[in-house]
Amino acid sequence: MNYLKSTISELKESSPAQTEFYQAVEEVLRSLAPVLEENNYYKKHAIIQRIVEPERQIMFRIPWYDDEGNIQVNKGYRIEFNSALGPYKGGLRFHPSVNASIIKFLGFEQIFKNALTGLPIGGGKGGANFDPKGKSDGEIMRFCQSFMNELYRHIGPNTDVPAGDIGVGAREIGYLFGQYKKLTGRYEGVLTGKGLLWGGSLVRKEATGYGTVYFADHMLTARGENMQGQRCLVSGAGNVAIYAMEKLYQLGAIPIACSDSTGTLYHPQGVDLVAIKQLKEIQRTSLSAYLNIHTDAHFTPVSDYPLNGHAIWQYQADAAFPCATQNEVTTLDAQTLIANGCKLVSEGANMASTQGAVEFFLEAGIAYGPGKAANAGGVATSQLEMAQNASMQKWTFEQVDQQLLQITKDIYQRASDTAKEFGTPGNLVLGANIAAFRRVADAMIEQGVV
Repeated sequence: MNYLKSTISELKESSPAQTEFYQAVEEVLRSLAPVLEENNYYKKHAIIQRIVEPERQIMFRIPWYDDEGNIQVNKGYRIEFNSALGPYKGGLRFHPSVNASIIKFLGFEQIFKNALTGLPIGGGKGGANFDPKGKSDGEIMRFCQSFMNELYRHIGPNTDVPAGDIGVGAREIGYLFGQYKKLTGRYEGVLTGKGLLWGGSLVRKEATGYGTVYFADHMLTARGENMQGQRCLVSGAGNVAIYAMEKLYQLGAIPIACSDSTGTLYHPQGVDLVAIKQLKEIQRTSLSAYLNIHTDAHFTPVSDYPLNGHAIWQYQADAAFPCATQNEVTTLDAQTLIANGCKLVSEGANMASTQGAVEFFLEAGIAYGPGKAANAGGVATSQLEMAQNASMQKWTFEQVDQQLLQITKDIYQRASDTAKEFGTPGNLVLGANIAAFRRVADAMIEQGVV
């Protein structure tokens, strides 16, 4: 494991104070030990040293006017990490927590996630430390336009194709695309997650949530089970969580809890999805307002639960779907889940579990789908949107959904087969990382030292 220690040490020296990035790299490199130890081929070509360094890092300031006429300034990022398999592909995140470490960890994960899909897309990520919450439509539009004033120089339909992420939905993508079109004079598929009226794809909005549940169903199928009747915890109440809950209901499962930044909602009879969509997609308000509709539900404020655990994971359930953000499942959470009967975890968020939690899941032998495999349905459907844009076609909901189902099945099979190949059946962390790494590394070697 000397390569792991030396690589992390070098990263800490060259890229200081990037904790999340170190964590993502360490998680991948630990899994790669079997393939690196048996074969000197990748070491000879310095693949590890090359793959952990982005091809390009772009940082820029974003000045914009608020509604009072005051100038506000935020910091923007785009990390173009690896293009060995195709144009850079990965979302934009607008959230006050965004910094270089967060964007680099997300971009690094994106390389492997995209490789697992089998589609021709490289890895990248971007965003800004801007909080859309509490901002007017006018403020969000002006911010997006200023953000694109810099970003447009670095993206294109065959170069880098951003999508949405936390804080970047259809509204933000619309403002970004409008400014790109104004600046370049080109109407092209440079962003995904676009509105259906102007180049967007059906199922894109639902894809990450749907895909996470499809992946869970593939894991259960391999164990002779299915989603029917499974009681589920789904963290988050954004796009990924909402459509994960929708697909759970469609497959006969019952989501009994979800959460947002203010706290956790628990409704043992099953979460009312129509009410959640009204509160989060239209009113954009706290989940606590759900109690005005369903008095038999229970809401736990964030402040009422210990810092080293999260209220959403305290309830008895068969399956858990972390769909909020990175490191939201701690070792304590993992222990609580297993003690309460959880037998499946499928990550809708990127790096949703800490390293300690991941190790606990693997030791417990539950069905565990790491984010780079379980939530790849979103980026896969983004590539399907790119394909529709390039061919000037529009596919039906059923066509895209069937392709999404097949892609998630293929991802599961690649990860599962690779885990078996290396003598660790069921370890989809190792299987996903090695399968993705070999695809990217082999492409890098074939393209020379670039």
